[in-house]
Amino acid sequence: QKFLCSNCNNILKKALQTLCGHRYCSACLTWIVRNNKNAICQKCKEEDPNTLGEESLLAEERAFGDAAINKEISELRVHCVTLGCSWSGIMKDFEEHQSLCEYALIPCHTGCGHVVMRRKLADHLENGCVNNVTVCQQCQCSLASSEYQVGTFLSHRKALYCWLQSSVVPFSHPDFVALGEYLIFPDHSTPSATKDGCCFSAVGCAFRGSKEKIKEHKKSAVGAHMLLLLQHMRQLQGALCSAARAAQGLSPQPELNLRNESVLQQLVREKVISELENKLHVFENIVAVLNKEVESSNLEILAFRRQSELDQNIIRGLELKIAELHRCLTQKDAGLSSLHKSLLFSEQASYDGIFLWKITEVGRKLQDSVTGRTVSLYSPAFYTAKYGYKVCLRVYLNGDGTGKGTHLSLFFVVMKGDYDALLPWPFRHKVTFMLLDQNNREHVIDAFRPDLTSASFQRPVSDMNVASGCPMFLPLAKLHSPKHAYVKEDTLFLKCIIE
Repeated sequence: QKFLCSNCNNILKKALQTLCGHRYCSACLTWIVRNNKNAICQKCKEEDPNTLGEESLLAEERAFGDAAINKEISELRVHCVTLGCSWSGIMKDFEEHQSLCEYALIPCHTGCGHVVMRRKLADHLENGCVNNVTVCQQCQCSLASSEYQVGTFLSHRKALYCWLQSSVVPFSHPDFVALGEYLIFPDHSTPSATKDGCCFSAVGCAFRGSKEKIKEHKKSAVGAHMLLLLQHMRQLQGALCSAARAAQGLSPQPELNLRNESVLQQLVREKVISELENKLHVFENIVAVLNKEVESSNLEILAFRRQSELDQNIIRGLELKIAELHRCLTQKDAGLSSLHKSLLFSEQASYDGIFLWKITEVGRKLQDSVTGRTVSLYSPAFYTAKYGYKVCLRVYLNGDGTGKGTHLSLFFVVMKGDYDALLPWPFRHKVTFMLLDQNNREHVIDAFRPDLTSASFQRPVSDMNVASGCPMFLPLAKLHSPKHAYVKEDTLFLKCIIE
């Protein structure tokens, strides 16, 4: 339990110990302090809410690094719980193992969305990753492996484009037109290309993923798509010009062919420029709309931040009020506890020099005395007279001094009273002890007169003097003897008479 954080209940990381003695992870304590004004240790609340004090308030500057517990934790024997992994070692080596564990599940770094074992990542990249890049042997262009494996002619648009650039087919040829349309319009893409792929894959975008990721990609990659479209148009224009020149080269009139070629190039150029201008206009409109949305979003964010600041101020004010109320409640609880103790004392106090002390749960208290948990018990205070000496009894159920472990020891204690200045000193009254037989057959009685030279009977300087009395008052064997009823129903009665 000592290795666990008082907040997250996990193994401590960079343990810090607070003034109240509890331990927190460094990150946990920072989080608690930042998110709670006047934060109070949760462990202190759980253990005893009535004893919360200044030490229970949490603050980073009031905590110190617990090097001893950190060292113990770093040397703990641990093992990897990843299925299939048999690694074991000490805690300080575990983080390094986590980054190397071959059985750990990790996401594919290409962004394909798959999670695989680290040991199988290479096989996934080679055989299953849709985003793994392969170089086309025909045109040396980079392709996703899945796109390359479907078929060069149907799925690889860049291979088609390579064929188109090297083709000498006249530009009016039906196949040429069909291929040109295939390259220009994304709607003509193959099922392999459109399945989980960007609609701009026809012009070189290699992104692939789920429908949600594709939507996000479209929003974030508008500029990149425009550059790809522009590059594609330029390449297509070059291809058309090359095909036109090849077709004009077959004409028997060179000068006319050159003129026609120039006119054709001009027409193609104008057409491409017109299309690009139209698309540019469309995207300018889109950008204008997006700018308005961004401006609107910024205003909403600003309003939200202002409201958040107001809410935070209100929350801080309420937290201060709660802390003040908590302090008031703590003070009142302390006052009530003091009044309760005073009431109990007034109910149990005796003012005639005769006091009867009832001790319950004798078995448990005797065991506590044997183990050393509670060695002795004090009785409530009583008085020899209304304005007389203030005294009490002290009992060792497992004995003390010469009677330890064999006898019940009973002592008399003179306490500091309110009227000591008016009383004669030293204390010189005869004291009689009695252990009552609850069957009224044989009481145990012992008495003594004070030693007037002993410090136990002089005027008290502190709260109480040193106890004096009978260390061998009653053998423990006789205490539990079935012949007597000194202990009955786990209760005994001690009586003190001061003459």
